[in-house]
Amino acid sequence: MASKRVCCRWCRMVSVVPLEAQGLYCPSCRGFTMVARNYNTSNQGQGYAYAENGRVYQRMPPPPSHGYGRKRAVLCGITYKGHRQSLRGSVNDVLSMKNLLIRSFQFPLSCILVLTEEEEDYRRAPTKRNIRNALRWLVEGSQAGDSLVFHYSGHGSQVRDRDGDEVDGYDEALLPVDYETEGRILDDELNATIVRPLPAGATLHAIIDTCFSGTFLDLPNVCRIDRQAYYNWEDQRIQNGGAYRGTSGGFAVSISACDDHQSSGDTTAFTGTATGALTYSFVQTLEQEKRLSYGHLLIALHKRIAAAQDAVGLNRNDSHSSQEPQLSSSHKFDIHSKNFTL
Repeated sequence: MASKRVCCRWCRMVSVVPLEAQGLYCPSCRGFTMVARNYNTSNQGQGYAYAENGRVYQRMPPPPSHGYGRKRAVLCGITYKGHRQSLRGSVNDVLSMKNLLIRSFQFPLSCILVLTEEEEDYRRAPTKRNIRNALRWLVEGSQAGDSLVFHYSGHGSQVRDRDGDEVDGYDEALLPVDYETEGRILDDELNATIVRPLPAGATLHAIIDTCFSGTFLDLPNVCRIDRQAYYNWEDQRIQNGGAYRGTSGGFAVSISACDDHQSSGDTTAFTGTATGALTYSFVQTLEQEKRLSYGHLLIALHKRIAAAQDAVGLNRNDSHSSQEPQLSSSHKFDIHSKNFTL
C-alpha cells in the first residue's frame, strides 16, 4: 500500500500513514493532525477519512458554514441498557439539551450530532470509536467566531494517573457504551482532541453530567466558589512538568456535575421523570434567565441541585455523596462580569 510520512503537530513525532489518509491520530501524544482536505459533497454519507493505527476510518461530514461563525454540538447520552448499573435519564438529558440549543441559542439542527443507543444509524451509537469520531468532527476546521458544545450524560470513572500530570494522582474517564471491551476515554485524550486544537476566537463549552467530573477536560484552572459567591481560581497544572493543557488561543469552559471525588446520578426529584441533576438545572436556568453571568449560572446550579438533594434526604455534609457543580476553564476570568452564552 502506498504511504506517506506525517509529522504530528503536537509532539512532532513522524508517523507513516496510508496515502489516502487525510489525518493522523498520533500514537504517542494522542493529538490529531489534519493532513489534507478532499471532501466530496456528492458523497456526504462517507465524510472524511482519518488514519489510526495504520487503518483508514470514515468520519462525520463537516457542518455548513454560517454568517456569524459556525455553531455545532456533540450531544452524547448513554444508558448502558442491560447493564446492572444502567441509567434512565441520559437520553432525556440529550433531548432537553438539543431543544435548548435550537430554541434559545439558534444552533442549526444539521449541526447537532446526537449519540445515543436509540439512534438507528450505527455511526450514532455511543461507542468508543463513534465518540472519538464525533469529537474530532466537533473541532475540525474550527475558526474564530465558532461556538462548539460538547454535552455528555453517562458514567464516568477514575483510573490511576500514569503520566504524572494529575494533582490528585487520578485521571478522569468517560465510559463509552462498549467500554468493557474497548476501554475508556481518558481526560488526557479529551483535552488533546477538543481543547488543544481550539483556535483563537473560537469557544468550546462542555457540559459534563457524570461522576468524578470536576476536571473532566483537564483544563488548567478550576473555579472554587463559596455560598457568599466569593471565588478563586485553583491551578491544576503540575509544577515543573506535565503536559500542556490549554488551547491554541481559544476559550474553553467546562461545567461539570460534581467535583473529582464526588458522585452524581439520575434523579426524579425535579419532575418525576429521570434526568441528570446538572443537565436539568442547566437547561431550566438558561430557559428562565436569558442573560446571566457565569457566576450567576454556577450559583443557580448549586441552589437547584442542593434543593433536589434536600428533597430526597441526601446528607449534603458528606463531601463524597454531595454533588457540587464545578466550573473549569482554559483561562482565568471574572465570573461575575463575563456573560454566559453559547
